[in-house]
Amino acid sequence: MKEVRVSPRDMTSSGLCTGCGGCVAQAGRGDARMDWNREGQLNPVGSADWRGARTDRFSRACPFSPLAMDEDAIAARRFAGAAWLDPAIGRFDGAYAGHALEPGYREQGSSGGMTSWVAAELLRRHMVDGVAHVARADPAADGRLFRYRIARDLPALREGAQSRYYPVDMAEVLREMREIPGRYAIVGIPCFIKAAHLVRMQDPLLHDRIAFTLGLVCGHMKSRHMVDSFAWQMGFDPAAVTRIDYRVKDPSRPANWYRARIADRNGDQRARDWWHLVDGDWGSGFFQNSACDYCDDIMAETADISFGDAWVEPYSSDGRGNNVVVARSAALHALLREGIAEGRIAVTPVDAAFVKETQAAGLRQRREGLAYRLSWRKAGIRPRKRVTPDRKGLTWRRKLIYRMRHRISRGSVRMFRLARVTGQPGLFLLWGRAMLTFYHALAYSRGWLGRLCDRAEGV
Repeated sequence: MKEVRVSPRDMTSSGLCTGCGGCVAQAGRGDARMDWNREGQLNPVGSADWRGARTDRFSRACPFSPLAMDEDAIAARRFAGAAWLDPAIGRFDGAYAGHALEPGYREQGSSGGMTSWVAAELLRRHMVDGVAHVARADPAADGRLFRYRIARDLPALREGAQSRYYPVDMAEVLREMREIPGRYAIVGIPCFIKAAHLVRMQDPLLHDRIAFTLGLVCGHMKSRHMVDSFAWQMGFDPAAVTRIDYRVKDPSRPANWYRARIADRNGDQRARDWWHLVDGDWGSGFFQNSACDYCDDIMAETADISFGDAWVEPYSSDGRGNNVVVARSAALHALLREGIAEGRIAVTPVDAAFVKETQAAGLRQRREGLAYRLSWRKAGIRPRKRVTPDRKGLTWRRKLIYRMRHRISRGSVRMFRLARVTGQPGLFLLWGRAMLTFYHALAYSRGWLGRLCDRAEGV
């Protein structure tokens, strides 16, 4: 069967654009840029000729293109000497759970501070000249709350600590890497790290300059509209929001008890626990990027090292935070071992079963759930995934859960737009509460709908 090339327009219209910015970075300055779409996600925009061009270069560099190399193939090239291979985790040389001991990293990070610690070590040892990471932006000047930038010293790097559930793109930092000689590391979610590798394969200059990739375990990407929704629920004008902390750390509470804090231009601050917010149940899928429905990589399998939250006891109840760390490259595994020997990090070896347990729900969504979603009809480009389409073997309840998550992710952006256009935030909040109530009744055994499904299945 002949391979069909795709264009930026094909990917955006098919709902498969993750907003990574790799395609814009490859274009000449002024030819294309990243901009907001109606759903509060970043998409590439440019001339009609550029958006519609079905080139081999783009088709092999877009992370969700059916012609792009998959995660298994990329990892096989990059980590051929890795000691272990697990279908859910990928190739890896070692796995650990724990936190940074050096002052500042754990305290400033969302979890154990290990992502910032490893990035700082790369700078401190002069293994890289800069680290591309996500830091706060000035919404008045930039039109966004966060953006990628390159940190070239430790103070700048520390400004990128904590989780950012907000759309960003790598277009400008990839261009900066091309223009300014040096060795660079990139911190990013799985599809962004994959995109960086695909771009490297197309660009000899970036191939030489991108030295390391640091991956972040990802459940899915959120729209920027989630900030506005949080603002509504905390009594803020969304247009006045200047800062959001998605995960305010409290050592006295379990690490997975998320608490968000928002500040406005007048300096007023308010905070609320995620479970008291309509869209605060992560697993329900509010404001999810549509491409995330077709992702099969939760562990950043192409990254030299990956970091996630250690959502397994005794770590999850420790409010100070802990990471699960998966090392794939020999160089970064050696860096971890030296940190352990020097008493600078407190991490303990764990096995693949432990790593998978920390992300059990996410892996089920990206394996079992993805197989089911791939069996649905889809308009436009169909991605080529490592999971085979399959709707058999699932209970009614599991099918309904996956359908419900999809409905919430797509419906939340539509209802948000309606609420904003009409000036009635209550429309979205009323819809959200109703959908969340139905989802909880279905998803949890204690819910009436969940119990009804169990009885129907003979459970």
